[in-house]
Amino acid sequence: MIKVTSLSRFYGDFAAVKNVTFEIQSGQIVGLLGHNGAGKTTIMKMLTGFLEPSEGSIEINGKSLNENLQLCRDLIGYLPEAPPLYPEMRVIDFLDYTATLRGLSHTKKNQAIKTAIHQTALEDKALALISTLSRGYRQRVGVAQAIINRPKIVILDEPTNGLDPSQIQHMRDLIEGFREHSTVILSTHILQEVTAICDRVVILRHGQLALNARLDELHHCSRLSLITNKPKSELQRALTDFESVTLLSCKTLSDQRYEHLLQIDQQDDVHLLAADVARIISNLNWPIYALHPQMRDLESVFAEINSKTEVSYAA
Repeated sequence: MIKVTSLSRFYGDFAAVKNVTFEIQSGQIVGLLGHNGAGKTTIMKMLTGFLEPSEGSIEINGKSLNENLQLCRDLIGYLPEAPPLYPEMRVIDFLDYTATLRGLSHTKKNQAIKTAIHQTALEDKALALISTLSRGYRQRVGVAQAIINRPKIVILDEPTNGLDPSQIQHMRDLIEGFREHSTVILSTHILQEVTAICDRVVILRHGQLALNARLDELHHCSRLSLITNKPKSELQRALTDFESVTLLSCKTLSDQRYEHLLQIDQQDDVHLLAADVARIISNLNWPIYALHPQMRDLESVFAEINSKTEVSYAA
């Protein structure tokens, strides 16, 4: 559905986005992550055709965005971080105006407005002036205008800004429902939102692609934590002939306890190797105070990426 190839955007000598490549399949919900200034908004503006790339290409549904700008835009619904609302208009009038801009016929427009209001739970505010709405309700109006024409691609920049916990859950359920007919790109600073609803995650760092992976791949465990009373040198000798395991680090917990971090081969089963390590240690009559897989989550991966001095590309 979306194919980005060697995408860059320069402002003079400054590279807001540099050589970014990724693909998003139809029906996926993808989290776009990165610290402020990482290039997320620039990427979204280029995907929606509001900003022209300095280099590289974007394909939407098999069509070049540059050569088929309006055709591609008709497939996209976009919620900017600050939705461009008209405070003097009533909600229903604003959505009517938005539907007209989208080229919907009179017959289709009425049903589209009704559906968008229902999906975003705006029934009680349909006749209210936008100026009287709370920030949370304004955010819902912004989402409603983004989905008014039932787009194939929905791009949401911080959609839960200003929402209370119950509204956040409603927004998550709404986004999850888009999967049936749309591809979704969700930019947010809240990692729990990505974990809760996204299939993939794209992480940017300093304008470059740092990670592009399925969430279930991130949770694959390839490390073991072992706590025993033997220091690093002795454990290394014990594991000399065990080629599937590499000792990464050792941390002293007390005078008689050490925590060892073991890296295993990606192809191997971490639980089977844990049993093998336990057998080797037991045969040496060493005590095992703890032995368990070191689970990774999105938060730890994000922290790891942003702690590095260099950006490592991932496809």
